[in-house]
Amino acid sequence: MSGLTQKMFASGENSLGADLGLLVLRVSVGLAMAFGHGLGKLPPSAGFVSKTGELGFPAPEVFAWLAALSEFGGGLLLALGLLTRPAAAAVLFTMGVAFFLAHAGDAFGDRELSYAYGSAAIALLLAGGGRYSLDAIVGRRLRRA
Repeated sequence: MSGLTQKMFASGENSLGADLGLLVLRVSVGLAMAFGHGLGKLPPSAGFVSKTGELGFPAPEVFAWLAALSEFGGGLLLALGLLTRPAAAAVLFTMGVAFFLAHAGDAFGDRELSYAYGSAAIALLLAGGGRYSLDAIVGRRLRRA
């Protein structure tokens, strides 16, 4: 098998393609989440706080802030590949609330964005940030120390 063919079909943690794929996924989803959704919710508007309360969350102002910070801060952390798994878990929780509660009565076409973001968050939660992430740099330095 040629070197190119081996690289095309390589998989696993030593796969250049997998690490580049994680990089593209992290940066694109993270920046879209942070700037397309989170930034506009900071600080949470009275309407967003009210909607959070209508979903049954106690202390709706606190939970509105947590949701907005999850989207903005979690998105930035995903893009950087820093604390990727915890950031992905926060984004996944927020997108789960959006999909299953906030937009539960909507048609799937109106909920698909939260579904797509949630799916990306699950992938990053499982795979981590990959070789080209700040998590990998920090991990290498900790192993050397």
